[in-house]
Amino acid sequence: MSAPLPLRNIAIIAHVDHGKTTLVDQLFRQSGTFRDNQRIEERAMDSNDLEKERGITILAKCTSVEWNGTRINIVDTPGHADFGGEVERILSMVDGVILLVDSSEGAMPQTKFVTGKALALGLRPIVVVNKVDRPDERIQEVLDEVFDLFVSLDASDEQCDFPVLYASGRNGYASEDPNAREGTLTPMFETIVRHVPPPAADVDGPFKFLVTLLDRDNFLGRILTGKVQSGTVRVNSPIHALDNDGNIVETGRASKLMAFRGLERVPVDEARAGDIISIAGMTEATVSNTICDPSVTEPLHAQPIDPPTLSMRFAVNDSPMAGREGTKVTSRMIRDRLAREAESNVAIKVTESADKDSFEVAGRGELQLGVLIETMRREGFELGISRPRVLYAKDEKGARTEPYETVVIDVDDEHAGTVIDKMALRKSEMTDMRPSGGGKTRITFSAPSRGLIGYHGEFLSDTRGTGIMNRLFEKYGPYKGPIEGRQNGVLISNCAGEAVGYALNMLEERGALFVRPQDKIYEGMLIGENAKPGDLEVNPAKSKQLTNFRSTGKDDAIRLTPPRIMTLEQAIAYIDDDEMVEVTPKSIRLRKALLDPHERKKASRSKEMA
Repeated sequence: MSAPLPLRNIAIIAHVDHGKTTLVDQLFRQSGTFRDNQRIEERAMDSNDLEKERGITILAKCTSVEWNGTRINIVDTPGHADFGGEVERILSMVDGVILLVDSSEGAMPQTKFVTGKALALGLRPIVVVNKVDRPDERIQEVLDEVFDLFVSLDASDEQCDFPVLYASGRNGYASEDPNAREGTLTPMFETIVRHVPPPAADVDGPFKFLVTLLDRDNFLGRILTGKVQSGTVRVNSPIHALDNDGNIVETGRASKLMAFRGLERVPVDEARAGDIISIAGMTEATVSNTICDPSVTEPLHAQPIDPPTLSMRFAVNDSPMAGREGTKVTSRMIRDRLAREAESNVAIKVTESADKDSFEVAGRGELQLGVLIETMRREGFELGISRPRVLYAKDEKGARTEPYETVVIDVDDEHAGTVIDKMALRKSEMTDMRPSGGGKTRITFSAPSRGLIGYHGEFLSDTRGTGIMNRLFEKYGPYKGPIEGRQNGVLISNCAGEAVGYALNMLEERGALFVRPQDKIYEGMLIGENAKPGDLEVNPAKSKQLTNFRSTGKDDAIRLTPPRIMTLEQAIAYIDDDEMVEVTPKSIRLRKALLDPHERKKASRSKEMA
């Protein structure tokens, strides 16, 4: 059998939208992974529908390229802080990282998060200043920011002595010269081979493999991906899985071994220490388990994952329209689906409520849970979703603490005052403010997560859509007391049926509407936002009284303002504590948690008495 190729295992880490996936596309093209005439989609690594639609990476994914006789395994990671759990897991599979930084935006909050995790594991980074062809590039300042970031994260002298490349992922060149504006990615391949050490693995020891990613296949069942830490495994070798305490989870055989070649997983007969591979054949083993030779009893150490900070209630849809649009509506189906998600996504925790009809799902942020809900509705699920709430903790003295986030806001100078006022209302503290060039200001806040729920939509309105907000979990800090929620009340339907244009025309002066004429409505559904504080019950199904008298005049023509149609994330951020979002494959409706007005009155009375 031929000798294995020299190996390098590397992860590409960066803040969201700094060009990781586009760079991987070019690495594919220039390493000869694709045929010259092969049709390749842009951002080939963003393989699922949600990733393509949103233009962001959600799941960490492995790939591999071959360059001048060296196999380079590359892991593309998400850039959004909500998916940080994906990044934390895969760093144990690699021996080096490429830290990608935008030549204009510089070191952002998520850059700090992933870099801190990589440096703590002792990984030596290669810094790539990407998008050097931007007209507003500030390469030297960005490099200074990165160095300051490394120092603040207690990087070792070796880690601070990092090689720097200047690149444009979209145009496919990298260079050690900051003024280069053309070329190829050859300098990047050379730097990876020279700077990243080969896997420090024990080829002669017993087979050990730490599971870092879990996938499913209709034919092969569970597919466990990770790095072989020691030894060799062959197809049909006997193996067993150990949990973190060394208990045997299950025993079985490696029925199929797969390695990554470009975008595909290809079957291989054996894998050796240092390889990143996928194993099929186990039915219960999961993320952070050790798959090993039956003689091994000591599990490998798995990276601890930061705890969730936010939770939502996923309930069975109990609205009058339940079961009309979805095929998966029972609590058993929802429980099984959430259990599968919690198994493969270690940053999510699921607990069942006492009534068995709802589940508390805890995660890193609104986007992460929003992506899960969107995925479930596309699979045919119907759900009732509550307002997100933060998970409190207690300090050593027993006082209540809550999660804080570092919020970095880039905003036009004219809107800076409005943003500062709004953030102050949410009990935030400004920690830094500096001009960032081009008539923009960068403001940094330390803010309780609770105050940021539902703020993003308002922030975009306040900044006329030009502001950019980045958030990152900072710490658990002292509880800040009550924070004012939504200012306006809502318009609640007091009947069921179809919305009528005549009634909606009359209701427009009361506030902004969420429904169109002929939309299905039911009692307790939110059909608009009241222009004043306090909720108002209205009749959107009221039609014009018909008489024998003819009327002439222009006031009979109904011209409705287009309604405010919310996306899933906007709806989740908008609702109050006593409201829910009804999610089906075809519709997103807002409703009161208690549909009956008498029940709502009882609940508000008991709340006042309490």
